[in-house]
Amino acid sequence: MTDDPLCATPRFDFPGQCVRIAEYADVEEWQRFRGETFGSQEWLWDAPDELRFDRADRQLVGAGFRLPYECAAAEDSARVPVTPAVRPGGLRAEEARDFRLEVATELRRVPGDIVLTCPRDVDVLDEPLEARIGIAPDVALLVQHGTVVGWSLTDPVRYLTTGFAAHDPAPPSPAIRPLFTECLDLVTTPLLYQVKDRDPAAVARLQAADEALRAQREDRHRADALLSLIGNLVEDYGNR
Repeated sequence: MTDDPLCATPRFDFPGQCVRIAEYADVEEWQRFRGETFGSQEWLWDAPDELRFDRADRQLVGAGFRLPYECAAAEDSARVPVTPAVRPGGLRAEEARDFRLEVATELRRVPGDIVLTCPRDVDVLDEPLEARIGIAPDVALLVQHGTVVGWSLTDPVRYLTTGFAAHDPAPPSPAIRPLFTECLDLVTTPLLYQVKDRDPAAVARLQAADEALRAQREDRHRADALLSLIGNLVEDYGNR
């Protein structure tokens, strides 16, 4: 661990269901960035989370995390491990080599979705965390037994965007926050399974969310980010 967290703010790509922390702004810059760095990255048929390091000084220069679609069961969410205060900092690789970083498999939510916590698996909840390293604004790595076992994003609605675009720097409007929670319900379990099964009640909620997002007059950047995925679900499963 170092004393230098990343300066880049997170981008919550809602249609891609991932959080990126890096300076690249398009596919070409992303490909160049990957070629100039080392660490964990996507391979054929494999999509781990990403920590990328500079080849010269081995300092952390970027990260990417996939949002799990499996919500933790109520009894698991109630098992809250001891969470130390976030300590801002970066990382430095011991050696310049690629590796694999396991993706988080559980999504733990709180009322209002003001924090999304994504542990590697449910067993992480059995013991206290040793540290939370704030590698970027509102993004922390969860550390247990000297190993990264997950990550968290505070105020995720603030960072909503699509693809590689920057998020809207203005604060989220009050109207967008409940819509974000509803959309997150629709793209995670158990409601996601009901949508795909075309359950009438679930489809009705999906269509209502789609209509509310299209009618939203404020905060269009965030509304459009949510609509990018919700609209696709309506096209695929919206016929009752």
